[in-house]
Amino acid sequence: MGSLAVLEILAPGPLTTIQDLGRFGFGRFGVARSGALDSFSCRIANLLVENPENEAVLEITLSGFKARALRDLNIAVTGANLNPYINNVPLAMWQSRIIQAGDILSFRNIQNGCRAYLGIAGGLDVMPVMGSKSTNLICGFGGFNGHSLQKGDILNGNPGSRSIQDLNLFLAPEWIPVYTKEWTLRVLLGPQNDGFSSDTVKMFLQASYSVAPQSDRVGIRLSGPLILCKAGIAESIISEGIIAGAIQITGGGQPIILLNETMTGGYRKIATVISADLPILGQVKPGDQIFFKQVNLEQAFFLLQEYERKINNFKLYN
Repeated sequence: MGSLAVLEILAPGPLTTIQDLGRFGFGRFGVARSGALDSFSCRIANLLVENPENEAVLEITLSGFKARALRDLNIAVTGANLNPYINNVPLAMWQSRIIQAGDILSFRNIQNGCRAYLGIAGGLDVMPVMGSKSTNLICGFGGFNGHSLQKGDILNGNPGSRSIQDLNLFLAPEWIPVYTKEWTLRVLLGPQNDGFSSDTVKMFLQASYSVAPQSDRVGIRLSGPLILCKAGIAESIISEGIIAGAIQITGGGQPIILLNETMTGGYRKIATVISADLPILGQVKPGDQIFFKQVNLEQAFFLLQEYERKINNFKLYN
């Protein structure tokens, strides 16, 4: 059985895109990674419906999304609790679920977090670009014709020949992330922390920052105490390649945490969010508070191993 229509978008909400884990190896050409901002939720959404971890899912931002199932489907919703419903019945998250043709899936309001992830068994049938199905909104390629989903869009999938049956898969409650309005992000200092005095770095690590409304998939803008460079050195540097999680200090002295749609930066980076905490960046929203905690490289490796152990344990016990 080939590709079939699986979902009709009735309302896209503020921003819904098709994302997988991103495209890699093209940074030297100026092509950003893109991909799910919360990779943990993306991977688990796929595993719950027995897809490969890197299959494309829907990344749904805030509330207002609504779609109609065009055939019986196995689905799973992970990430932010945006109060999902099937018809008029609340939908349990972090577990597989069968929905029937004609059922309406809707996200009614925000309980916590910022982005939910919808995995569909068999995956979404969109043309990969540079090895990824992820939507790159700035360049206008990937995903569903290079743009965010709109009312009336019909998504195709690959349900295959497997009959629809209850998979009865779920993520253990102790492994489900807790989303709050206050986040502590663990960081490694650098690569340009030497451009700031020790007192300034100390203030950065002790301060509370508020997430500004001007935040998107490119970066999270923060508002808080000014972080100023040492006297006598330029605020900006020659633009260079960056990675997601780099914390850049703008000319105005406010931090920006760069995300998946950025490839270069021309300001000094005081610190970098560790890999294990990158999924958190997909769940912070305007008005949330952020604190930074310094760790060393050995601790960062250990925390990444712990993060991967959760996913491996899920595979082992399901």
